[in-house]
Amino acid sequence: MAIGHRELAEKLREGIQRGAYPPDSTLPKQDELAAEYGVNIKTVRQAVGLLAAEGLVTPVRRRGTVVRSRPPMKRLGIERYAKSKWKFGLVAFAADREASGREWKPTDQTQTISLVPADELTADALQISIGEPVYARARLVKDANSPTHTLTSYYRPEDVADTPLVDPEPGPAGRGGGFQVLTLKGLEPHHIRESFHARMPTPEEIATLELPQGEPVVVLHRTTFTEEGQPVESAVGVHSASRFTWTYEFDIPE
Repeated sequence: MAIGHRELAEKLREGIQRGAYPPDSTLPKQDELAAEYGVNIKTVRQAVGLLAAEGLVTPVRRRGTVVRSRPPMKRLGIERYAKSKWKFGLVAFAADREASGREWKPTDQTQTISLVPADELTADALQISIGEPVYARARLVKDANSPTHTLTSYYRPEDVADTPLVDPEPGPAGRGGGFQVLTLKGLEPHHIRESFHARMPTPEEIATLELPQGEPVVVLHRTTFTEEGQPVESAVGVHSASRFTWTYEFDIPE
């Protein structure tokens, strides 16, 4: 009896997992798979669709069904924000790269700067009124020319006006990045609150992050405070789910 598309997907999935189809290789052509497993082309297409939805393969025009490379970078937790890093010039995304054994360059991060009205999330985080103007520093971060995530930080104008944080030049805002800039303004970051949730991407996010069919995104919301509890940054990041492992290490509270 002929197998169904789910059974075929399971066989192909197992082949990918044991390395029969290594990363960046292509699966056999659909007619070859149909002949090998004694199924019709429709069954093969349905099976490949399941694997694409799982993020295991990506259909590429003129090439075929490509097995996705899955070398996720570490996204550090507490350690990525260590003062010993950014006070000596290593910004957070570069700390992640260092921990993952990956090279990085300042132009891996591009940005646009704009003055926008604060939405509800930003206003609540920065303790201001909805609609008040805030600087939005929107970055797109790449790894080997492949987008990994976007991150937009929002600041009160009085905190960052005339600083590198509102300079649109590609790369971090100087050695140590934004945290170093805030420190020089007397607003040294001391406490961070982060929350995460997953969702399916918008069409714009699919295009910006070059996401394959079916891949979700992980959305980060970060609020940064001074030691006195003053919020100095509200940030929203949208991450390609398959590009990162989220790594945290901490002492267990009593």
